[in-house]
Amino acid sequence: MIKRTITFAFVLCALGASLAFAQETPEHNHDDAEIADALNGFSEEDGPQKFDPAVQRTLYICGTNHHMDLNPHTSSFSNEAQIINGLQEGLFSYDPKSLEPVPALAETYKISRDKKRWTFTMREGATFSDGKPITAQTIIDSWLLMQKTPNAPYASLLDCIQGIKDYREGKIAVEKVGLKVSGKKLIVLLNTPTAHLPRLLCHHSFSAFTGDMNVFSGAFKIAEFNEKELTLVKNDRYWDSKNVALNEIKITLSDDETENTWLFNTGRTDWVMYSIDSDKLINKNSIKISAVFGTSYLFFTCRNKYWNDANFRNALLTAVPWEKLRAGNLIQATTLVYPLSGYPKVEGLTEGNEDEAIELMNEAREKASIPKDKILEVTFGITDGDYMMEMAKILKEAWAPLGVNLVPFKIREDEYLTAIPYLNYDIFSYSWIGDFADPLAFLELFREGSTLNQTAWKNSKFTELLNQADMTTDASERYKLLSRAEQVLIDDGVVMPVRHSVSLHAINLNAVGGWYTNALDIHPLKYVFFKDYTQSDAPNVVVGPDRHGSPNYDASFASVTR
Repeated sequence: MIKRTITFAFVLCALGASLAFAQETPEHNHDDAEIADALNGFSEEDGPQKFDPAVQRTLYICGTNHHMDLNPHTSSFSNEAQIINGLQEGLFSYDPKSLEPVPALAETYKISRDKKRWTFTMREGATFSDGKPITAQTIIDSWLLMQKTPNAPYASLLDCIQGIKDYREGKIAVEKVGLKVSGKKLIVLLNTPTAHLPRLLCHHSFSAFTGDMNVFSGAFKIAEFNEKELTLVKNDRYWDSKNVALNEIKITLSDDETENTWLFNTGRTDWVMYSIDSDKLINKNSIKISAVFGTSYLFFTCRNKYWNDANFRNALLTAVPWEKLRAGNLIQATTLVYPLSGYPKVEGLTEGNEDEAIELMNEAREKASIPKDKILEVTFGITDGDYMMEMAKILKEAWAPLGVNLVPFKIREDEYLTAIPYLNYDIFSYSWIGDFADPLAFLELFREGSTLNQTAWKNSKFTELLNQADMTTDASERYKLLSRAEQVLIDDGVVMPVRHSVSLHAINLNAVGGWYTNALDIHPLKYVFFKDYTQSDAPNVVVGPDRHGSPNYDASFASVTR
């Protein structure tokens, strides 16, 4: 239904008076070389490639067509994140291949021995697109601005910062928030060790952002933006502009698969995201399909009578014909978190049993003093599409023998996400893509008090396990705690996993460099470039210069259809 990205919270300690700055704590310094060495074996030769300025031209992209929110503090869709990562930048940015953090506005950083004090040295001479300097105070101002921005989905991800939640709620002054500046250094103190902090800070929500939508800290800036097209041009004031190959990117916003396929086949676009008819593509090698660290699932809001009770929820889940519900999906999901190497097995939802479900429902009714013949109603917010309507039909039939009547309510697809907090339905559909391969990228969605949490579900055991995971520095132990937390979530009947996400792109990597398939489906625009390439990849296709001055598939080719 929706494709979203998430980061999760990091924790900062209070920074006392000026004495805190004077006190020296043993620290380990991380310079650029050390960071590079830590990128999971990502060698220097695999990094950003050399490009020939003479062959660079406008990059044409077909992106999905829906209302585009390019405010880094309020954006939540993954296709928006793809663009914002080219417009705004924070202390770290994504490596184009591994998506591990690479230094951006933070040139170097230090971590104290107890892993709770982080000192970031800001990059000398970095400026916004309007020429104003980007400093440590800029980062603080941006993070605090997010706290005061209505409907900022990631605001609570910074709640571990000393006092920031109270600041957001207007209970304390800004001076009491645990973010301070010392010269050109940003001092961050943590309540708990957060070894993955650099990965978190790659996310666009933590970019240097002034609140002015016409000012940019990233490699590109917006030249034109309307309902049908978005034009980006190179930001010449970007600190690393000399290593940005493209001067212009034009993004057509279209979900028309036939049109997008025709544009790609005829060389009028270089990259199509998602909406393409792969059967009609001439160059089959251009199809890039990969598993993504994401899951589509249904969830209970736990707001209303009966369905805020785990006994009633689990009765329904036991009746679900899971194989039928998940039929037709390439990667079926039985758990919320996409399986990761080293992550302990979680017992997911696999087989339905109508007789057992009826017994569980009768037991739940008896405990709640609800007559067995009373028809219970469960409401389901769906989009007006065949896929969701079929899911509603399957669930309605499965739950009828339990004396439960499912009532679907249709919501416009472009309004679905924003409507969830305001509609008092019992079940909604969600798709979520994590920003980095870590279970907490999903579990944070259900943490009590999180602004990402769309449910009223509360579970002290779940919260305690997450808190314990925050405290440990042992990676293996942390995964064990997080898997136990996911098991609590599954066993409490809150989520109904359906499928894991798959990305679909069309792009000719013989002609385009700096683009890699990856688990998060993020492709940083600053690294994309054109190769010196003129050979056709499709048989019997006439190649010649198109209106963009680049190789083009002849539109008269018989199998090209529009």
